[in-house]
Amino acid sequence: MFNLISGKKGSGKTKELIKMANEDVVTSDGSVIFIDRDKSHMYNLKHTMRLINMNEFPVKTKDEFFGFLCGLISNNYDIESIYIDGLMKVMDIENSEVEEFSVKTKELANKYKIKIVSTLSED
Repeated sequence: MFNLISGKKGSGKTKELIKMANEDVVTSDGSVIFIDRDKSHMYNLKHTMRLINMNEFPVKTKDEFFGFLCGLISNNYDIESIYIDGLMKVMDIENSEVEEFSVKTKELANKYKIKIVSTLSED
């Protein structure tokens, strides 16, 4: 399953994503991962969740980020959920490429039975 939460900047998308991730980590039997462009939300997330700061990795393009997701999944067989805050901020992607990326990500999520939720700032 791949869900995209979109809305204008400042509309509460990140707050909702953090709430969803924190609720999920309490009820999950597997791993929950939160991907962000920095560590600014570290203290808002439950400590049992894995926070990945994308600034620490040389990942820029949508293809590199998709490969990064595949690497996460291949390395950890018990991932249940991945939350991505700011799809267009964790990688370089144009508006016209979001649909293609979403389709590929949905296929990946369905194949491995992982819930992937991302936010997207879009007017």
